[in-house]
Amino acid sequence: MNDSTDTAATSAAAPPAQRAASRPDSDDAELKAKHRGIWTMGDYAAVATEIIPALGPVLVEAAGIGPGQRVLDVAAGTGNVAIPAALTGADVVASDLTPRLLEIGALDAADRGAVLEWIEADAENLPFEDASYDAVLSCVGVMFAPHHQAAADELVRVARPGATIGLISWTPEGFIGQLFATMKPYVAPPPPGVQPPPLWGKEEHVTALLGDAVTDVKIERRTLRVDFYSRPDEFRDYFKTKYGPTMAAYRAHADNPEKTAELDRDLDAVAARFQGDDGTMEWEYLLLTARRH
Repeated sequence: MNDSTDTAATSAAAPPAQRAASRPDSDDAELKAKHRGIWTMGDYAAVATEIIPALGPVLVEAAGIGPGQRVLDVAAGTGNVAIPAALTGADVVASDLTPRLLEIGALDAADRGAVLEWIEADAENLPFEDASYDAVLSCVGVMFAPHHQAAADELVRVARPGATIGLISWTPEGFIGQLFATMKPYVAPPPPGVQPPPLWGKEEHVTALLGDAVTDVKIERRTLRVDFYSRPDEFRDYFKTKYGPTMAAYRAHADNPEKTAELDRDLDAVAARFQGDDGTMEWEYLLLTARRH
């Protein structure tokens, strides 16, 4: 969700550019507005900086990002990948559907001395030229685009031949995948064609999405150690006030105390399953790198 034809990167302190996608789909407008609203809820920036900051550097290292490379971070959020990539000396564009996250990321980048460009864009309809990036990355970002094949096709399209495509996605069996499975009965069914985000964490699913467009595919399951919560209810209280998808599940039952209490219990139970005696949790993710044909 970023730019490919502009020549100079803007200052990290500058506000994100507001650009319309080059191929808008009016039929999708309501769905995308809902997604934008979910990620604007709460404080995802806190989740990104307090819970999962280590994931961005992991992807930057795995993708071999370095000086002079032209890098696109798709569904960048507040820049967990984009900022460390820019700090290597790469020419980075961070893109996301949610302008508020880009604004926060730009301020963080300025504080850290990273210079990159921030552009509002839809992962399923990127406003960038074909074959224009040396690396196309996404860290627990593109997996939340509702139409998986459309998003995967865009990752491939904007990557030049020989470019690296690098992805980190939560697995269905891991903690975040199980969190979404737990919340599923509490939210309205998605529209036809919308697929669950954790499918991107299944090897066979993501390799099928990328298909023959890539080679040299490397896939590894890893875990992120999270020691931010000492008890299951601490996790639940944090996510119900900061994480958009969890907040949406609670808002759907705001007038139903019994249903809210049931959701409390279910979230406590899934957290307890993954939390060790010392309070730490291991959140499993899938790390994929590949080369564009």
